[in-house]
Amino acid sequence: MNYEVIITCAVTGAGDTTSRSHHVPITPRQVADAAIEAANAGAAVVHLHVRDPRTGTASRNPALFRETVDMIRDSGVDMIINLTAGIGGDWVPSEGDPSLPGPGTDMIGPEARLAHVVECKPDICSLDCGTMNFGGNYTYINTASYLRCMAQITLDLGVKPELEVFDLGQIRLARSLIDDGLISAPPMFQICLGIPWGAGANTATMSAMQQALPTDAVWSGFGISRMQMPMVAQAVLLGGNVRVGLEDNIYLERGKLASNGMLVERAAEIIERLGARVLGPEAARAKIGIV
Repeated sequence: MNYEVIITCAVTGAGDTTSRSHHVPITPRQVADAAIEAANAGAAVVHLHVRDPRTGTASRNPALFRETVDMIRDSGVDMIINLTAGIGGDWVPSEGDPSLPGPGTDMIGPEARLAHVVECKPDICSLDCGTMNFGGNYTYINTASYLRCMAQITLDLGVKPELEVFDLGQIRLARSLIDDGLISAPPMFQICLGIPWGAGANTATMSAMQQALPTDAVWSGFGISRMQMPMVAQAVLLGGNVRVGLEDNIYLERGKLASNGMLVERAAEIIERLGARVLGPEAARAKIGIV
């Protein structure tokens, strides 16, 4: 069991959730305010996407990231900033010719996927450690060569990569990056469960993935939708840290929409009832290995 737990809050994500909950932040100001709310509720780390303020859809515009990050830093509220680097790998095959991109494809190279990280220099950025089918008719593509390039860029920047893993094969790929000296110690992993069509959100799967991690890994785990809070408890019991937030689940309980702050408070309550304590940003930096 982990008795000193870091809470990460993923405040908005890239999915089509804005039409389902008015709490999901869209504009840079709203995303920044959501991050501040989460930090004040007990989250040491905030995981950030940005959205087009006009449409609410996911964006990878570095200017939007910079505006959001500047607002958070100017607030004076202490938190560890973790920017997504997962945008720009969506491939939807054309119906007429599957070798060509169809509507909805957004495919860019590894350097472009990190343009906003270079611009903002956050504490952490995520690296999605492989290619997989997401629900529907699209595939997220992140090849081994892309990941090696991105890992080298983050190493040179001094940004800590959060190795997001969605199945056991992705842990093998992440470990190869560590073995090649592309990831600084201690490695930081995020076990992502319940996403179609990755690993399921259940005890056996989280345990199997945790056991496949390097022994010195600092890891966190989450489940999406109704499995968010059960996986909070499970991660703590298996020795990990936790992630909640509106990227992964929009409900506090059946029929009751949540804010990010509410989800963080509920996670903190579970952690404390298990006999552990929630770490603040300063202690979390020491544990993660952020200077």
